[in-house]
Amino acid sequence: MNKLTNTKNINNFSSQSFEWKQVQNELKNKLGLEVYESWLKKISFVEEFNNYLLLSVPTRFIRDWITSRYLDQILKIIKVYKKDIIRIEFKIVEKAQDITLKENNIKENNINENVSFIKDSYLQYNRIDPNKRFDNFITGSSNKLAYEASLKVSENISHYNPLYIYGGVGMGKTHLLNSIGLELKKNNKVMFISAERFMYQFVKSIKSNDMVKFKEYFRNTDILLIDDIQFISGKEVMQEEFFHTFNALLDKGSQIIVSADRAPNKLSRIQERIKSRFSGGLVVDIQKPDLELRKKIVEKKTEELNALYSEQLQVSREIQDFISNEITGSVRELVGAINRVVSFSRIYNKVPNLAETKVVLKDLLNLGENKVTIDLIQTIVCKFFKISKNEMLSSRRSRYLVRPRQTAIYLTKILTSKSLPEIGREFSNRDHTTIIHSVKTIEKIKEKDPEMVDNINKLKNQILYNNKENEI
Repeated sequence: MNKLTNTKNINNFSSQSFEWKQVQNELKNKLGLEVYESWLKKISFVEEFNNYLLLSVPTRFIRDWITSRYLDQILKIIKVYKKDIIRIEFKIVEKAQDITLKENNIKENNINENVSFIKDSYLQYNRIDPNKRFDNFITGSSNKLAYEASLKVSENISHYNPLYIYGGVGMGKTHLLNSIGLELKKNNKVMFISAERFMYQFVKSIKSNDMVKFKEYFRNTDILLIDDIQFISGKEVMQEEFFHTFNALLDKGSQIIVSADRAPNKLSRIQERIKSRFSGGLVVDIQKPDLELRKKIVEKKTEELNALYSEQLQVSREIQDFISNEITGSVRELVGAINRVVSFSRIYNKVPNLAETKVVLKDLLNLGENKVTIDLIQTIVCKFFKISKNEMLSSRRSRYLVRPRQTAIYLTKILTSKSLPEIGREFSNRDHTTIIHSVKTIEKIKEKDPEMVDNINKLKNQILYNNKENEI
């Protein structure tokens, strides 16, 4: 019976009317519905030769993905139907009908749109905030150059191209990009997107075979603003697409504005040619706000909140000066501190005195000056648990080492902005799943063990406040 079945399969395979569905059904059964729908469904049968098959896929990325992960299994399934097949070759073929349909959709969606909102899934993240404008961006010596360059671009696009703005978290980079977008969207098609969202939509477009639509939307805009470009680090295929998008926009005279947390030459795991393009425009930085700027920000924010809650008690000048002097990390921390004090006033119907303000803001005080690093966290945790750093970073799984190691990983996750792979690399190249497990383990223990909660709090205080117990 099996012989007859196999013979029938071989005959079908060899004939001109070979049905690729037979192999597709087997792929679906063997490799699972999710893998099949995401990747293998996109394979089409083209032609059979003496000892190999020619198949087609719509994009090079899909070809490379399938070849690197599923080729052996696909060949094994095909050989069940015809043993003579010893290899598979792919060619890139995108159906003309699909391209025409996508182009028609693109033209329809672009009619009378100044801001390039991409329909459906694209629509949700290309939002420009009307509250982040040039007129409410407070300037000082630390951000004046970035502000002036942003204004200049808004008046004369392609004057600086690209404009690259970098600085730490919460310094106002997104505010400036948003302000540029607000000014230019009146007469131009503007696309404002974070690098993380760009990456998400890129992968989604590949899976749904919508790359033509993706390319058209991002390459047919007048102004492209991309926030936090450092998040494309290590994503080689996406960097390839970004590079070509970047060049296409420059060639047609579009303006590109990019923000990042570091200078172009400091970007890690990003192609040299992309860093070179960034450096070829105007590169400006936003530094930490000096005392004068911090005072202006605190005063402005306090005035806004006092006007909004005029019936509440007013924040005193003493508290404003204290916040300006003590919180030096970022603009976002300053605004957050004022919000906390005002919230305290509204809840308790009193303005906090200086001692109460210190309690309300204890996790923000001096945080910017301590420069929390993974090395610092490891050192303090090792000292606390009386183990050496070599022991912590070793592969040994003794209980007296595992708990301190998990604690250090947990503190690194909550006290730094490092990604899971970055944390893993600093803990002897551990996998990101190990990092996730460590964080979840400590969180579970904290729910049941008051001693663990106390230890975590003590370690946080030592890390954040220069190895001293918090006296507030």
